[in-house]
Amino acid sequence: MAPTLANRPVARHSLRVMQGERGLMLELSVTGWALAVVAAIAVGLSKGGLAMVGIISVPLMSLVMSPVQAAGLLLPIYVVSDVGGLIAFRRNFDRRVLMLALPGAMAGIAVGWATASIVPVRGVTLIVGVIGLGFALNALIRPLREGAPRRASGAAATIWGGMAGYTSFVSHAGAPLWQVYAQPLRLSPLIYAGTTTWFFAIGNWIKLIPYAALGQLSLANLATAAVLMPLSLVAVWAGLRLVRVIPPKLFYQLITWGLLAVSLRLIWQAVAG
Repeated sequence: MAPTLANRPVARHSLRVMQGERGLMLELSVTGWALAVVAAIAVGLSKGGLAMVGIISVPLMSLVMSPVQAAGLLLPIYVVSDVGGLIAFRRNFDRRVLMLALPGAMAGIAVGWATASIVPVRGVTLIVGVIGLGFALNALIRPLREGAPRRASGAAATIWGGMAGYTSFVSHAGAPLWQVYAQPLRLSPLIYAGTTTWFFAIGNWIKLIPYAALGQLSLANLATAAVLMPLSLVAVWAGLRLVRVIPPKLFYQLITWGLLAVSLRLIWQAVAG
């Protein structure tokens, strides 16, 4: 039988599972819980419109567990936070941009599922980091002129949507690749945030099926995620408030610098192992 993600060797930060009165729960250290709280808040902020913040969640949790287990733990938090984001952005999204990118994302998720047992997470992390770094440096050195947005095309949407779907499946790290596609469109901050939220929300609901099939949605992961979900939902509200008051120019500067910082972190994580 082919190995599943859950059966991969776990790093030295392996976790024990304890049986208590409240059921199965991951036993985390104080540091582990602190990182989990920060990761959950980052997920919520990303669903409130600050998409780049969410990408730090898996790297943070990977400090105390394997990246594979971290992805499984965080997916339910993403899914629940998506509900708050979808309510907040129920009218603020670009339907054309979204519909062009979703078929590619679904294909990317399918590829991720099919290759889950053979593709090293470090390789994907490095690719995401390099692509994100290149785009961020280009945006900073040759800033896009305001008033000249690029029109969404089917080819670009399929390519970048597919890559975002694949990397989102592997480690919830699709935001940099989505940004490569979506930022040049120069959507308003609210429409950009809403379209991003809808794109990843739909992808996360689809990911539940392969994650369950690969054994990543264990009772221990679900119980631990349930404890963190309220913090994430509060952070959705905070992110929504922030994105509504940030000027468009500053908004794109922040996400570009955020992309640069996160990409460097991902490259370091992949190289350092």
